[in-house]
Amino acid sequence: MGVVLPVLFALFAAFSNALATVLQRRAALTVPQSDGFRFGLVLDLLRRPLWIGGILAVIAAGAGQAVALATGALALVQPLFVLELPLALLIASLVTRQRLPGALWLAVAGVVAGLGIALVAASPAGNRTDVPAERWVVALAACAVVVAALAVAGLRRPPGRARAGCLGAATAVCYALTAALMKSAVHVLDDSGFVAFLTTWETYAFGASGICALLLLEHAMQGGPLVASQPALTLGDASISVALGVVLYEEHLRSNWWLLPQLLGIVLICAGVLALARAGEGAP
Repeated sequence: MGVVLPVLFALFAAFSNALATVLQRRAALTVPQSDGFRFGLVLDLLRRPLWIGGILAVIAAGAGQAVALATGALALVQPLFVLELPLALLIASLVTRQRLPGALWLAVAGVVAGLGIALVAASPAGNRTDVPAERWVVALAACAVVVAALAVAGLRRPPGRARAGCLGAATAVCYALTAALMKSAVHVLDDSGFVAFLTTWETYAFGASGICALLLLEHAMQGGPLVASQPALTLGDASISVALGVVLYEEHLRSNWWLLPQLLGIVLICAGVLALARAGEGAP
C-alpha cells in the first residue's frame, strides 16, 4: 500500500490537471493577447465559465496531489504528472469529438511505457518529513533566480516558441517548488493538526508559489504554440521535482546498471511528449 496509494492519488490529480489544462487553454484563447505580464489577464478570465471550471479542476488536483505527497516520495509522485499531456489530448479529442490518429496513440503508449520503465528502474524511496532550514534557503533562492530569469527572458521576446518555452519552463520550476513545499505542509497537517498547518510558513509559501505558477501558465498558453510550452512544462516539472526530492528530502534512486533502463524510459517519454505537443499545437 506504500506505493499504491500515492500512485492512485497522483493519477487522479494528473487527470484533474489535464481537464483543467483543456478548459483553461480554451478560455485563455478567448481573451485579448498581452505583450507583457499583466494581472488583469486573470480578471478577464474570471468572466469565462470554462476558466472557472478549470480552476475547480485545479483545486481537485491539488487535493489529490496533497494526499499523494503525504504518502509517497516526491520523486515518485511528480513524474506521474507527465501523464497530463496525453490525458489532456484525450480529453480534448472527446470534447471536440475528433478521433486521435494512430501515430498519436503510439506516442501515448510511448509516454506510458517510458514512465513505467523509468519509475520501476529508479524505484524512488524515502519519505522524510522534515527538511533543515538551510536546505530550504538554498532551494528557494535557486528556484526564485531561475524563475525570474526565465520569465524576464520570455517576456522580452515576441509571441512565439521562445517566449512560450521560457514561460513554460518557469512554470515548471514553480510547479515543482509548489509540490516540494506542499509535501512539507501536509506533513505538518498530519502530525500537528490544522492550526499548525495554518501557522507554518510552508503553507503560505506553497500558496504563493502556486499563484505564480498559475499566472505564468496563463501567459505561457498565450505566449506561443503548445509544442514549445508543454514539453518545457511537462518534462521540467518532473525532472526538477526529482532533483528537489533528492536534495531536500534525501530520497533515493537506483544507480549502477539501473541507469540504463531509466535512460531508456526518459528517451521514450521525451519522444512521446514532443510528438503529442506537436499534435496538440493545432488542437482547439
